[in-house]
Amino acid sequence: MRDVAGFLGTVCRRTVLVGTVALAAAAIIAPAASASEILTRNAKNIRLVVGDKYAVVHYTRGGKAYHPLVWGAVNARPPSRTVKQVHFKIDYSGGYGTFGRPIWKSVRNKCRPYDGPALPKLVVACKAPNGSYWAVQVWRRMLPNLGLAPWKASQTAREIHISHWTGALPQLDIYLDWVYSQRFHHLFGKFTYKGEPVHGFVATSSGSPLDTYGRNVYVDTYNSAYGPGWKRENSFLAHNPRGNFCYGFYSHERYAGYPAGPRRPEGNGQAYRVHAMGPGVTPIVGWSGQGLSDYDENDPEHVNLELSMRVLEDVIHGSDDGCAAR
Repeated sequence: MRDVAGFLGTVCRRTVLVGTVALAAAAIIAPAASASEILTRNAKNIRLVVGDKYAVVHYTRGGKAYHPLVWGAVNARPPSRTVKQVHFKIDYSGGYGTFGRPIWKSVRNKCRPYDGPALPKLVVACKAPNGSYWAVQVWRRMLPNLGLAPWKASQTAREIHISHWTGALPQLDIYLDWVYSQRFHHLFGKFTYKGEPVHGFVATSSGSPLDTYGRNVYVDTYNSAYGPGWKRENSFLAHNPRGNFCYGFYSHERYAGYPAGPRRPEGNGQAYRVHAMGPGVTPIVGWSGQGLSDYDENDPEHVNLELSMRVLEDVIHGSDDGCAAR
């Protein structure tokens, strides 16, 4: 049997989270939006150039070269109902639309080697002359849930995210235990930035953010009942006002709009990885760790772990009935 006590030190560690950028749209200047951290999709030959004021992301898509100019934002604001989250200004024409000339051609690369924290899904990162960091990450964020193989091209899209930050990154705290008489595997935690919870105020009934503050947490499972390798288990919203979240690895009926078929099995696996876009223009952050074995009431390590996790859940979730310890 695996050493659960030793594993607890791995699972319960605090982790960094990165996610950022701007939505690639037909318009020359990207407006502020809930998806404003996505620069483009399915790009190749990505290069990052950072000068004193502007960043330029060089890439090709569909055989055409692009040189969008990115500027005007760093880090993130704490959640607010009255002030919009920080967002980049992006000129996809490289400066023509905003300044009437190709600014991208005059941006001298002054980026120094990256010496910041390790980032998931990283393509390129560097340290700007003022000491701030820029990064470009690529993420297949839209994979279908419940371990299903993609059936739409949009589900396999490689999103290109750009971020800009100073100081500490957002924190993603992840814990594992069991729920409902320890029958099911369970993941819970919280999402914070500079000590403040990360959350939004408006979302759809299915948990998709409708404002510039909300963030989803994405969970992948490894070597599960879905089959070998990594599969997308599910995604869910960090709760208002604590930034907390919880997820049980239950059997699920297929969601509306999914291909017809039998009920999906419990998706707990040998390991998990978790990602989320940071608030504002901070990066995509990630965590990974081993899964737990099925609960054994005769194993004192399991019993003690479950008791300690119930206490921790009360602290993290507070009065949130949607994540009450069970």
